[in-house]
Amino acid sequence: MLRAIVLTAASLIAVACAPSTSNAEVSTGPKPFAVTEIATFNEPWAMTFLPEFNQALITEKGGKLILWESEGEVVEVRGVPEVAYGGQGGLGDVILHPDFSNNRTIYLSYAEAGEGGFGVAVAKATLGSGVGGPELKDVRVIWRQVPKVSGRGHYGHRLAFSPDAKYLFIASGERQKFDPAQDMNSNLGKILRIFPDGTVPKDNPFYDAANPVKSQIWSLGHRNPLGLTFDNKGQLWNQEMGPRHGDELNLVKRGANYGYPKASNGSHYDGRDIPDHTPGDGFEAPKAFWVPAISPGGLMFYNGDLFPKWKGSLFIGGLGGEALVRVKVNGENVEKADHWPMGARIREVEQGPDGAVWLLEDGETGRLLKLTPTKP
Repeated sequence: MLRAIVLTAASLIAVACAPSTSNAEVSTGPKPFAVTEIATFNEPWAMTFLPEFNQALITEKGGKLILWESEGEVVEVRGVPEVAYGGQGGLGDVILHPDFSNNRTIYLSYAEAGEGGFGVAVAKATLGSGVGGPELKDVRVIWRQVPKVSGRGHYGHRLAFSPDAKYLFIASGERQKFDPAQDMNSNLGKILRIFPDGTVPKDNPFYDAANPVKSQIWSLGHRNPLGLTFDNKGQLWNQEMGPRHGDELNLVKRGANYGYPKASNGSHYDGRDIPDHTPGDGFEAPKAFWVPAISPGGLMFYNGDLFPKWKGSLFIGGLGGEALVRVKVNGENVEKADHWPMGARIREVEQGPDGAVWLLEDGETGRLLKLTPTKP
């Protein structure tokens, strides 16, 4: 017996705008890319390409900043700040100032020890050269997590410059403390927006001259944001690990509250329930979420020409999921597209100068991999 299903206009809109929930089917056919192993590093965490041909900076969690050259030696950069290595903490992200070709300025995020425990610091420095090789000069901390807390988890600490080069965005984890994600007197569990020198824009959504920490906040209610990137329309995206399942991909909006720990499509590790995101709950729902979890690592927006079918897609590395995940962006919404098993934890995803996709595997023998199109 057939049942008639009637959809009202309102319900059609709701269906069209609903977040992508189920995992895209794991791709089982031949991968559309060839994988070339380039080098091996000790717990690599992040990378960024330099304007010089085939050069990149790569961070190792233990505290080393590496200058990698495809045709040269792998060289350690001296002058890196002291790093509090342990747990999930250590040397984290590295990005270039948008005018790097002229000012040679880079930005690093890392865990540091201090009163109260541990927290993230973000420093700017000049990449120079000395008698002993490349080194960081004029290192200056421009931002810190407030407050420092016990434990060594959920630092977040991904960095991204706005397309107009005016603002630096920082992803700050809630340090496995839950409540700080909703506390406006803490910058834990937030996305922050500051100027490149560390000062705070007065047009930030919660600017308060008497409360400098609150003034930094761009969005709140985040858990452990381990990816941050802009698309070609200037929209800011972040991905973050859910609690037990419920990993999220979010379109980050000015002043929005993403709900954690009051709302999540996952649950607590001890089995306690967290209310799912629902319309009208006052929180911004993710554009996609994953149950079961993929444990997202890096996040990259692809706009290269080497893989033309991938243009306009976000790429997510899967840590626990040991996968590379592609998500197509359509305006403010997304569609899960591909889910390729990679056989290793993927910590970082980056686009190379020629449009190739580069991956860093997690762990003590993490490989640097280059993905190029397979030959027809």
